Amino acid sequence: MSDIDREWAISELSNFITATRLVPDSPYVFLMINAGSEDEISSQVYVIDRILDVVFPNWRQDFPNPRADKWMGYHEVALRAKTALERQPELEEKLGDNSPHIAASQLHPWIWEGARSLWNSGHFREAVSAAVRKINAETQNKIGRRDISETDLFKQAFSLDPAREGKARLRRMTPDSSKTYQSVQRGAWLFAEGIFAGIRNPLSHEVENELSEHEALEYLAALSVLARWVDQSTVEKARGES
Repeated sequence: MSDIDREWAISELSNFITATRLVPDSPYVFLMINAGSEDEISSQVYVIDRILDVVFPNWRQDFPNPRADKWMGYHEVALRAKTALERQPELEEKLGDNSPHIAASQLHPWIWEGARSLWNSGHFREAVSAAVRKINAETQNKIGRRDISETDLFKQAFSLDPAREGKARLRRMTPDSSKTYQSVQRGAWLFAEGIFAGIRNPLSHEVENELSEHEALEYLAALSVLARWVDQSTVEKARGES
């Protein structure tokens, strides 16, 4: 939650909490209604959903029917989110957790775009698999290769060999004869090989085993590193190729 505008989010949550608060329909009738109108509450839901996705990524599983019982599911989770935003710095200080934090939404856009919908529904294994497919597709697009994929794609993309017709390369730095250049190129395709061998392949063969949220986030972080390397690399094509 480090990048969220806390003051703005707390204000939006406060307005929603006020609108969904239950009040008597009249002084003489024991019937409870929401303080805000249905239109007022509904107009706030999209923004509130986005805030809750950042503060509590699994809130949709904890509150599968938040509109039930006069919006009280939404009311409760909004209260929790507001408290979390208001008191997180205090809790981190008092509980001794001042370590750096990373959110899935802060990862490279390719990775989060690929994983987001499945991640938000609690399908962490499938979210990681989708992120792998996304980075594979984006790399194919960048070098114009559809004939190869996965480990072979990255091995050829980051190869030290010069580009040939129909076989563009990715260069993480300007090619030269230095050991540094050779290292970063070789490191990229070996890293990709490790991702496909150690992450992608087990996920595709162990479909019955769900990942924990923390483990899935670690996998996405590894994929984000590779995505950034691909995205920031320059494309080298054979002489005469456009």
